[in-house]
Amino acid sequence: MSPENSDEVVPLLPENGSPTTSTSEKQPSVSGAVFNVSTSIIGAGIMSIPATFKVLGVAPALILIVLIGVLVDVSVEFMLRFTYAGGSTTYAGLMKESFGRIGSVAVQICVMISTLGCLIIYLIIIGDVLSGDPSGEGSVHLGVLQEWFGVHWWNSRDVAILIIVVFVMLPLVLFRRVESLSMSSAVAVLLAVVFVGICSAMAISAAVQGQSKSIKLLPQLDNQVDFYNLFTAIPVIVTAFTFHFNVHAIGVELGKPAAMASAVHISLVICALIYFCIGLFGYILFGDSIEADLLVNFDHASGSIVGSVLNDIVRLSYAFHLMLVFPLLNFSLRSNIDEFLFPDKSLLAKDTKRFVLLTLVLLAAAYLMAIAIPNIWYFFQFMGSTSAVSLAFIFPGAIALRDIHGISSRKDKIIGATMIVLAVITSTIAISSNIYSIGNSS
Repeated sequence: MSPENSDEVVPLLPENGSPTTSTSEKQPSVSGAVFNVSTSIIGAGIMSIPATFKVLGVAPALILIVLIGVLVDVSVEFMLRFTYAGGSTTYAGLMKESFGRIGSVAVQICVMISTLGCLIIYLIIIGDVLSGDPSGEGSVHLGVLQEWFGVHWWNSRDVAILIIVVFVMLPLVLFRRVESLSMSSAVAVLLAVVFVGICSAMAISAAVQGQSKSIKLLPQLDNQVDFYNLFTAIPVIVTAFTFHFNVHAIGVELGKPAAMASAVHISLVICALIYFCIGLFGYILFGDSIEADLLVNFDHASGSIVGSVLNDIVRLSYAFHLMLVFPLLNFSLRSNIDEFLFPDKSLLAKDTKRFVLLTLVLLAAAYLMAIAIPNIWYFFQFMGSTSAVSLAFIFPGAIALRDIHGISSRKDKIIGATMIVLAVITSTIAISSNIYSIGNSS
C-alpha cells in the first residue's frame, strides 16, 4: 500500500532525520544492507544448487547463475528507480501505483506464498538436521542430536523444532527494524561461507586422492524428456536469487538509492560466487548420486572420525544459517499479511498488541505446518515457477512497461518485456515437466 502523506513511512521504521533516528538509533549502513540482502538471498536454495549442476552440466549452470543474477540486478534496479520516483514504501505499494488494488494484492499473495513456504522448508530442514526424519524411506535417518545422545523424547523432531522456535526464532522475529538483524545476518553469511568452504575442501581433498566423482560439462540429452527436465533447474536458481520482498524493507531504512544499489550489486556477486562454488564442489564430491537436498548426502556415515566431524559441521552450519535467515523472511511475511488484512490500521510498529499477536500466530502456523507436512520439495519447485518468478521478473518487468512516471527508456521496456516472456515460457515448461514427473512417480 502506498502512503498518502509523508507521515506514513515504511512499517517498523521511524522517520529519517528525526531526533530518535539521529541520537538513539543506529544509522543503517551499506555493510549492514549487504549482509541483510545476502542473507535474504542465501536460504534453502543453496542446498539444491548442486543438483542443478547434475541436470544442466557445469558450463550451462554457471551461465544460468550469471544470467539470472544479472536479470535480478536489473529487476531490482527497476523497483528502486520507480520506488524513489513515486511515493511507495512497499513492494505492494509500488505495484498499486502502477496497477491499482489488483497489483498490490497480486504481490501480497506471491510474497505470502514464497515467504511462508520458505519458512516451513527452513523448519523442516532444521528438524531433519537435528533430529532426523522418522519417515525416511528404506532406513531411519538420524539427526545430529540423536547420533550424539541417542534417541530420546527431548531430541525428537517435534520437540527439537519447538525448542528452536521458542528460544531462537521468537527473540529474533520480535525485532521491529530490519537493521536490528544486521549482526545476525552477518553471522548467517559467515555460516554459509563455512558451509561452502568445508564442502570445497572435502571436494578438493577427494580430487587429490582420486576419489572425486565424474562430472559433466554439458547436459546429456538422450530424449525429449531430458530436454524438458533442463527447465526444472531454472526455478531452483530463480528461487535461490529471489529477495525482492525485502528490497523495500532494507532499502527504505538505508534511505540512499545509490547506497542500496551498491549493496545489491555486492550481494549478488557474493551470492553468485557462493552458489557456483557449492554447486561445482558439491557436484565433484557426489557426482550423479547428489540429492535434491545436498544435506542428505552428508548424512551417510564416514569412514573416519575427521570425516564424521566434518559432516556434522556441514549440517549444523547450514541449520544455524537457516535459523538466522528465518527472521528476515518472517519480517516480509508479517508486514505483507498486516498490509493485506489491515490496510487502514496504524503502522504495525506502533501497535504492540497487533505486532505481537501477528508474530506469534505466524510462528505457530509455520511450526505446525512444518510438523504436519512430511515432504514439500515438489512444492518448493512449483513455488520457484510461480510466486518467486513473478516477484523476481514478471512484476518488475510489468512496472517498467507500465511506466507511470515516464522514466523508462526504450531499452528498459525491451528488457522488461523480455524478462516477462522468458519467465512465462520457462515457468510453463518447468511446471509441465514437474507435473509429468509427479505423474510418472505416482
